Amino acid sequence: MPQKNAAKKALRQSLKHATRNQKIQTELKMTLKKSRQFIDAKKDGVKTKVADTIKLLDKAVKKGIIKKNTAARKKSRLMQRLHAAAKASDAKTSQA
Repeated sequence: MPQKNAAKKALRQSLKHATRNQKIQTELKMTLKKSRQFIDAKKDGVKTKVADTIKLLDKAVKKGIIKKNTAARKKSRLMQRLHAAAKASDAKTSQA
């Protein structure tokens, strides 16, 4: 255990930040998973779900929870999946 007041305060702050970061990381993981499921299931409101996910990724970068390139990679893969699903549904409707 820390002995000095400054070290005690640093410990309190690091615990507070760790819980906040963990909460945001969990929320981010669940939102990404839900967005992928929405895209694969071709449900209504997919674009709003993806937009919310991208917004959450940007906020996580701003707070320093994930790195900028990690967020960019996740956004890119999510958008690729969205466009591929849209293309596949367009191809099916044009054939019918």
